Amino acid sequence: MAHERDSLAGRLTRYARVSASIGGVAARAASSRLARRKGQGPALAADLKRALGGLKGPVMKVAQMLATIPEVLPPEVAAELAELQSNAPAMGWAFVQRRMSSELGPDWRNRFAAFERQAAAAASLGQVHRAVALKGSRALACKLQYPDMAAAVEADLGQLGVILAIYRRFDRSIDTRNIETEVGARLREELDYRLEARHMRLYGDLLKDEDSVHVPEVVDDLSTNRLLTMTWLEGRPLAEFESAPEADRNRVAEALFRAWYVPFYRAGVIHGDPHPGNYSVAADLSVNLLDFGCVRAFAPHFIQGVIDLYRAVRDDDRDLAVHAFTTWGFERLSPPVIDALRVWAEFLFAPLLEDRARRLQEKDSTAGVFGQDIGHEVLKRLKAEGGVTPPREWVFMNRASIGLGAVFLRLKAKVNWHRMFHELIEDFDTAALGKRQKAAFTKAGVPLP
Repeated sequence: MAHERDSLAGRLTRYARVSASIGGVAARAASSRLARRKGQGPALAADLKRALGGLKGPVMKVAQMLATIPEVLPPEVAAELAELQSNAPAMGWAFVQRRMSSELGPDWRNRFAAFERQAAAAASLGQVHRAVALKGSRALACKLQYPDMAAAVEADLGQLGVILAIYRRFDRSIDTRNIETEVGARLREELDYRLEARHMRLYGDLLKDEDSVHVPEVVDDLSTNRLLTMTWLEGRPLAEFESAPEADRNRVAEALFRAWYVPFYRAGVIHGDPHPGNYSVAADLSVNLLDFGCVRAFAPHFIQGVIDLYRAVRDDDRDLAVHAFTTWGFERLSPPVIDALRVWAEFLFAPLLEDRARRLQEKDSTAGVFGQDIGHEVLKRLKAEGGVTPPREWVFMNRASIGLGAVFLRLKAKVNWHRMFHELIEDFDTAALGKRQKAAFTKAGVPLP
């Protein structure tokens, strides 16, 4: 539809709405260091959460992404945004009729045996309605993209640029320009529902032998660029399992671990958005992956670099750590910067080093956000050395690690991370991964990294 293209008018309208909501908060965030000293952090966090809570669109995803990058935001703000749910109220039936008519034609209702008027879920870029297939009576999920999302993405990325520019003025420990570029690329991809459908097929193929993980099937003849129809997977929200028996919580955690890391070590692809709204838990404690808009692929040598970094931490091998960081794409690594990055690596890999059942993080974080305490220490050291520029590949790899880690902490899971990890990397070979990746990506129609 012409009026939904990325138009100047659409961008200006979105700029006005978002700026009015967060402009004052951004100004206070610019003095966040002072806010912390004067105890104003909690008030700033509450203001920002209120400002974002009623907005649809990618600004919600941007907020959640920023919350997973240590020290970009004050701890109180990061804690609030990490919990922010992308569940603004759904749009009404008039929007649904317009969207479905524009994508499937005016007789769209005749292509379903049933279609529920009330949205089953509403998120940042679209909402989901339950339906029933005309043939076979299969339960379906129809994901409808909200109007003017292309303009919204560009406007909200402009706001991201403003926030990160403010951050760079006050703290040069991390050069955020690659972060901005990478977030922009992934958000723009999320608008392409046909690409998401291909991601879904890719994951369905990579996880087909995993009994504990389920992926919906795409219904091609009921899908377009802005409508994605898939099979409906029954499940309950993760939050309902936070007080379940420990054995149940552990099984859910193990399923999530495999859902994220089997594709990563088998084909070099990771789900970049571990937000709890993107999966559900089935009756048998298996996990349903529901959203594939934010998927990040890596060249095989990057995966080898991750394993090399683990081994460098395990063996206290500084030279191998330098090689791994260089493989990831870090540049101009001075010895103090290397030491600071190794502290972060030691934190992330610590649960994998011990061959025993344990919590992911055995000491409570004073900041309330997974990784925030150690991140503060690392960034102080980086700032003293002039900072570092994280490569683009680091952004969503780090987001997945921190976001999924937060989920494991909420579950209070106590499992043997070491054995699960070693099962995945046993006999790892870069060339073999490259062949598997090429075959899987080509089959699903997904571009190679």
